[in-house]
Amino acid sequence: MLRIVNISWTLLVLLFGMIMFPIVMQYTSWELDIDFLMSKQHVIYEFYYQLAFYVHIFSSLIILICGAFLFSKHVLQKQAKLHRITGRIYVGLLLIFAAPSGLIMAYHANGGWLAQLSFILLSILWWLTTYKGLAFAMQRKFKLHQKWMIRSYALTLSAITLRLGQVALGILFDLDTITQYLMLSWASWMINLVIAECIIYVKFRFQKSKSFLLPNGRLAH
Repeated sequence: MLRIVNISWTLLVLLFGMIMFPIVMQYTSWELDIDFLMSKQHVIYEFYYQLAFYVHIFSSLIILICGAFLFSKHVLQKQAKLHRITGRIYVGLLLIFAAPSGLIMAYHANGGWLAQLSFILLSILWWLTTYKGLAFAMQRKFKLHQKWMIRSYALTLSAITLRLGQVALGILFDLDTITQYLMLSWASWMINLVIAECIIYVKFRFQKSKSFLLPNGRLAH
Protein backbone atom coordinates (compact mmCIF):
# COMPACT_ATOMS: atom_id res chain seq x y z
CA MET A 1 0.00 0.00 0.00
CA LEU A 2 2.77 2.43 0.96
CA ARG A 3 4.56 1.63 -2.29
CA ILE A 4 1.42 2.48 -4.26
CA VAL A 5 1.07 5.79 -2.38
CA ASN A 6 4.75 6.57 -3.00
CA ILE A 7 4.52 5.84 -6.73
CA SER A 8 1.26 7.79 -6.99
CA TRP A 9 2.86 10.82 -5.31
CA THR A 10 5.84 10.74 -7.69
CA LEU A 11 3.56 10.49 -10.72
CA LEU A 12 1.33 13.28 -9.40
CA VAL A 13 4.26 15.65 -8.96
CA LEU A 14 5.57 14.80 -12.42
CA LEU A 15 2.07 15.49 -13.76
CA PHE A 16 2.16 18.90 -12.09
CA GLY A 17 5.52 19.46 -13.75
CA MET A 18 4.06 18.51 -17.13
CA ILE A 19 1.21 20.98 -16.60
CA MET A 20 3.61 23.80 -15.76
CA PHE A 21 6.28 22.97 -18.34
CA PRO A 22 4.47 24.31 -21.45
CA ILE A 23 3.23 27.32 -19.47
CA VAL A 24 6.81 28.23 -18.54
CA MET A 25 8.42 27.26 -21.86
CA GLN A 26 6.27 29.69 -23.85
CA TYR A 27 8.28 32.48 -22.23
CA THR A 28 11.51 31.24 -23.79
CA SER A 29 10.43 33.23 -26.84
CA TRP A 30 11.40 36.25 -24.69
CA GLU A 31 8.45 38.16 -26.10
CA LEU A 32 6.95 40.60 -23.62
CA ASP A 33 3.34 40.56 -24.79
CA ILE A 34 2.24 36.96 -24.27
CA ASP A 35 -0.11 35.30 -21.77
CA PHE A 36 0.47 36.56 -18.19
CA LEU A 37 2.74 39.36 -19.38
CA MET A 38 -0.16 40.98 -21.23
CA SER A 39 -1.41 42.18 -17.84
CA LYS A 40 2.04 43.53 -16.95
CA GLN A 41 2.64 45.95 -19.78
CA HIS A 42 2.90 48.83 -17.32
CA VAL A 43 5.92 47.28 -15.60
CA ILE A 44 7.36 44.52 -17.78
CA TYR A 45 9.72 46.89 -19.58
CA GLU A 46 11.41 47.67 -16.28
CA PHE A 47 14.61 45.60 -16.18
CA TYR A 48 14.24 44.61 -12.51
CA TYR A 49 10.77 43.17 -13.13
CA GLN A 50 11.86 41.27 -16.23
CA LEU A 51 14.75 39.77 -14.29
CA ALA A 52 12.51 38.84 -11.35
CA PHE A 53 9.89 37.30 -13.64
CA TYR A 54 12.23 35.06 -15.62
CA VAL A 55 14.26 34.04 -12.57
CA HIS A 56 11.04 33.17 -10.74
CA ILE A 57 9.32 31.07 -13.37
CA PHE A 58 12.36 29.01 -14.38
CA SER A 59 13.64 28.37 -10.86
CA SER A 60 10.13 27.57 -9.60
CA LEU A 61 9.64 24.90 -12.28
CA ILE A 62 12.79 23.08 -11.13
CA ILE A 63 11.73 23.45 -7.50
CA LEU A 64 8.33 21.96 -8.29
CA ILE A 65 9.83 18.90 -9.98
CA CYS A 66 12.27 18.37 -7.09
CA GLY A 67 9.28 17.40 -4.96
CA ALA A 68 8.99 14.11 -6.85
CA PHE A 69 12.29 13.08 -5.26
CA LEU A 70 12.29 14.98 -1.96
CA PHE A 71 9.15 13.29 -0.65
CA SER A 72 9.69 9.86 -2.16
CA LYS A 73 10.11 7.28 0.62
CA HIS A 74 12.07 5.06 -1.76
CA VAL A 75 14.54 7.84 -2.55
CA LEU A 76 14.84 8.77 1.12
CA GLN A 77 15.55 5.19 2.23
CA LYS A 78 17.41 3.76 -0.77
CA GLN A 79 18.91 6.81 -2.49
CA ALA A 80 19.93 9.12 0.35
CA LYS A 81 22.55 10.86 -1.80
CA LEU A 82 19.94 11.72 -4.45
CA HIS A 83 17.70 13.07 -1.69
CA ARG A 84 20.49 15.31 -0.40
CA ILE A 85 21.39 16.60 -3.87
CA THR A 86 17.77 17.26 -4.76
CA GLY A 87 17.23 18.94 -1.41
CA ARG A 88 20.18 21.26 -1.91
CA ILE A 89 18.90 22.23 -5.35
CA TYR A 90 15.41 22.84 -3.95
CA VAL A 91 16.57 24.90 -0.98
CA GLY A 92 19.26 26.82 -2.87
CA LEU A 93 17.04 27.83 -5.76
CA LEU A 94 14.16 28.73 -3.48
CA LEU A 95 16.04 30.77 -0.88
CA ILE A 96 18.34 32.59 -3.29
CA PHE A 97 16.22 32.96 -6.42
CA ALA A 98 12.55 31.91 -6.41
CA ALA A 99 11.25 33.43 -3.17
CA PRO A 100 13.11 36.78 -3.44
CA SER A 101 12.06 37.21 -7.08
CA GLY A 102 8.51 36.20 -6.11
CA LEU A 103 8.52 38.97 -3.50
CA ILE A 104 9.40 41.53 -6.18
CA MET A 105 6.61 40.22 -8.42
CA ALA A 106 4.17 40.21 -5.48
CA TYR A 107 4.57 43.97 -5.10
CA HIS A 108 3.14 44.34 -8.62
CA ALA A 109 0.51 41.58 -8.37
CA ASN A 110 -2.81 41.98 -10.16
CA GLY A 111 -5.92 42.49 -8.05
CA GLY A 112 -4.93 45.52 -6.02
CA TRP A 113 -3.35 45.82 -2.59
CA LEU A 114 -5.19 42.83 -1.06
CA ALA A 115 -3.78 40.48 -3.69
CA GLN A 116 -0.37 42.11 -3.38
CA LEU A 117 -0.45 41.58 0.40
CA SER A 118 -1.36 37.93 -0.09
CA PHE A 119 1.51 37.22 -2.47
CA ILE A 120 3.94 39.17 -0.30
CA LEU A 121 2.97 36.99 2.68
CA LEU A 122 3.23 33.89 0.49
CA SER A 123 6.76 34.79 -0.61
CA ILE A 124 7.88 35.47 2.96
CA LEU A 125 6.29 32.28 4.33
CA TRP A 126 7.73 30.25 1.43
CA TRP A 127 11.22 31.49 2.29
CA LEU A 128 10.80 31.06 6.06
CA THR A 129 9.35 27.53 5.96
CA THR A 130 12.17 26.42 3.66
CA TYR A 131 14.81 28.05 5.83
CA LYS A 132 13.36 26.35 8.92
CA GLY A 133 13.45 23.02 7.10
CA LEU A 134 17.10 23.58 6.18
CA ALA A 135 18.03 24.69 9.71
CA PHE A 136 16.50 21.59 11.31
CA ALA A 137 18.21 19.32 8.78
CA MET A 138 21.57 20.87 9.65
CA GLN A 139 20.77 20.28 13.33
CA ARG A 140 19.84 16.67 12.45
CA LYS A 141 16.34 17.17 13.83
CA PHE A 142 14.82 15.23 10.98
CA LYS A 143 11.21 15.06 12.16
CA LEU A 144 11.06 18.84 12.41
CA HIS A 145 12.89 19.02 9.08
CA GLN A 146 10.20 16.88 7.46
CA LYS A 147 7.38 18.95 8.94
CA TRP A 148 8.76 22.26 7.71
CA MET A 149 9.60 20.89 4.25
CA ILE A 150 6.02 19.62 3.91
CA ARG A 151 4.86 23.17 4.64
CA SER A 152 7.40 24.57 2.20
CA TYR A 153 6.31 22.28 -0.61
CA ALA A 154 2.64 22.98 0.10
CA LEU A 155 3.43 26.62 -0.65
CA THR A 156 5.37 25.58 -3.76
CA LEU A 157 2.23 23.86 -5.01
CA SER A 158 0.18 27.04 -4.57
CA ALA A 159 1.00 27.85 -8.22
CA ILE A 160 -0.83 24.67 -9.24
CA THR A 161 -3.72 25.35 -6.87
CA LEU A 162 -4.07 28.84 -8.31
CA ARG A 163 -4.37 27.58 -11.86
CA LEU A 164 -6.72 24.71 -11.00
CA GLY A 165 -8.81 27.17 -9.00
CA GLN A 166 -9.07 29.52 -11.96
CA VAL A 167 -10.44 26.68 -14.08
CA ALA A 168 -12.86 25.52 -11.37
CA LEU A 169 -14.20 28.99 -10.55
CA GLY A 170 -14.55 29.77 -14.25
CA ILE A 171 -16.77 26.71 -14.69
CA LEU A 172 -18.78 26.92 -11.46
CA PHE A 173 -19.26 30.66 -10.96
CA ASP A 174 -19.78 33.74 -13.06
CA LEU A 175 -17.20 35.99 -11.43
CA ASP A 176 -15.29 38.88 -12.89
CA THR A 177 -11.58 38.29 -13.39
CA ILE A 178 -10.41 40.61 -10.60
CA THR A 179 -12.73 39.10 -7.96
CA GLN A 180 -11.74 35.58 -8.99
CA TYR A 181 -8.04 36.39 -8.86
CA LEU A 182 -8.36 38.14 -5.51
CA MET A 183 -10.11 35.12 -3.98
CA LEU A 184 -7.56 32.70 -5.35
CA SER A 185 -4.59 34.84 -4.35
CA TRP A 186 -5.42 33.96 -0.73
CA ALA A 187 -7.11 30.57 -1.11
CA SER A 188 -4.36 29.04 -3.29
CA TRP A 189 -1.81 28.96 -0.48
CA MET A 190 -4.00 28.98 2.63
CA ILE A 191 -5.84 25.83 1.54
CA ASN A 192 -2.50 24.17 0.80
CA LEU A 193 -1.20 25.01 4.28
CA VAL A 194 -4.32 23.56 5.91
CA ILE A 195 -3.84 20.36 3.90
CA ALA A 196 -0.15 20.31 4.88
CA GLU A 197 -1.04 20.55 8.58
CA CYS A 198 -3.50 17.67 8.18
CA ILE A 199 -0.81 15.56 6.49
CA ILE A 200 1.68 16.38 9.25
CA TYR A 201 -0.84 15.50 11.96
CA VAL A 202 -1.78 12.15 10.42
CA LYS A 203 1.77 11.22 9.44
CA PHE A 204 3.41 11.89 12.77
CA ARG A 205 0.50 10.69 14.89
CA PHE A 206 0.68 7.38 13.02
CA GLN A 207 4.43 7.21 13.60
CA LYS A 208 3.92 7.94 17.29
CA SER A 209 1.32 5.19 17.59
CA LYS A 210 3.88 2.71 16.25
CA SER A 211 6.54 3.84 18.70
CA PHE A 212 7.67 1.75 21.62
CA LEU A 213 10.21 2.00 24.41
CA LEU A 214 13.53 0.23 24.16
CA PRO A 215 15.03 -1.38 27.27
CA ASN A 216 17.25 1.68 27.76
CA GLY A 217 14.16 3.88 27.94
CA ARG A 218 14.65 5.53 24.51
CA LEU A 219 11.80 5.88 22.08
CA ALA A 220 12.03 3.70 18.99
CA HIS A 221 10.00 3.71 15.78
